[in-house]
Amino acid sequence: MLQTSGQKPITVLPEHALANQSPQILTVATTGASGSIFLRQLLLVVERDKRIQTVNFIASDGALRVLAEELTITGRSDLIGQILGASSAAKSSSSTRGAPSRSARASPKIHQQSNADIGANVASGSYPADAMIVLPCSVGTLARIAQGNASHLIERAADVCLKEKRPLILCLRETPLNKIHIRNMYRAADAGATIFPLIPAFYYRPTTLDALAREFAYRVLSHVGLPQAAAFRWKA
Repeated sequence: MLQTSGQKPITVLPEHALANQSPQILTVATTGASGSIFLRQLLLVVERDKRIQTVNFIASDGALRVLAEELTITGRSDLIGQILGASSAAKSSSSTRGAPSRSARASPKIHQQSNADIGANVASGSYPADAMIVLPCSVGTLARIAQGNASHLIERAADVCLKEKRPLILCLRETPLNKIHIRNMYRAADAGATIFPLIPAFYYRPTTLDALAREFAYRVLSHVGLPQAAAFRWKA
């Protein structure tokens, strides 16, 4: 308690109480845009973050093809374990591109959802998801979210976040942008989404692609109320 002159005492919450205010249930989706190493680093960070209890993970069909190309993921079986155990694209060589170079490992907190399951838990506003991150977000997914086309689980879960006023982070990956892309970004942002282009920082001089992607993941999580202690802070 802090006593102030002429006013009621101000209660100062302990650190453990502040931690309980952080998001505990996240939805993470990935779509058919390049940037799988960023997704992998995000999942590795949320897996380690003790504040997060549950992560509902959704991959589109396009995402599965990108994951196969960039992380040499094979099939849908144990997708989360494959992503978490995959070597980054930077470590792959042409001689090993056709064969997995990873050791799959399961995650007790990250649960895979089918993008075709429109009746999954995250499709309902009554399910207590705290925030949603789409990483990478293709311009096709952006368009469907901006237009309210919720025919698949990723777009429906995003639609739920918008209507329930929950954080929705769209890590858009496309260049150059045409007027349709720009208009859809405006529509999504106007509806309440945060457009978070997949543009990494370089001023902290990352030495590997994984370090580059991990710092981006830290920035994204900070925007949903999950700041990371290991994140680089300019002149801090």
